[in-house]
Amino acid sequence: MAKFEVLKRCSLVRDLSDEQLKTIAKLAKEETYEVGELLVKQGRTAEKLFLIEDGLVGIYLELGPMTHRLLQAASEFEVVGWTSMLPPYRARATAKAIETTKALAFSAKGLIALCEKSPQICSEIYRNLATLIAQRLDSAFIQLMGVTSQDANL
Repeated sequence: MAKFEVLKRCSLVRDLSDEQLKTIAKLAKEETYEVGELLVKQGRTAEKLFLIEDGLVGIYLELGPMTHRLLQAASEFEVVGWTSMLPPYRARATAKAIETTKALAFSAKGLIALCEKSPQICSEIYRNLATLIAQRLDSAFIQLMGVTSQDANL
């Protein structure tokens, strides 16, 4: 699938104009991750933001050298590595390919520089990033409380 089409389907940027999406597409690099490969490592500087084109990525909390918990998963048109866009730019979790995964990878520095030049793009990206974070926190809270999605809808 073309970069532009992936961007049009991703909630982080889909509300931007076609011209703005073309500008963002120029910053994207297509990358493929095999099963078990890391996209992001907890505790390390997060340098890239990923838009999943195809595949499945697990988001894990590392509790010790040999212990980790699957918190969530990200699949088609979802974002991984959002901490690369926010100080202190450290990954809060590890993201690892569960299936062979194709993603658009963005240098966070490149996206931040674009945001500094274009307030319209910036406001849209950060507004949608805030929504993404809120959704992930909500899902994590429900998971922490041991409530299933069916119970939460009652």
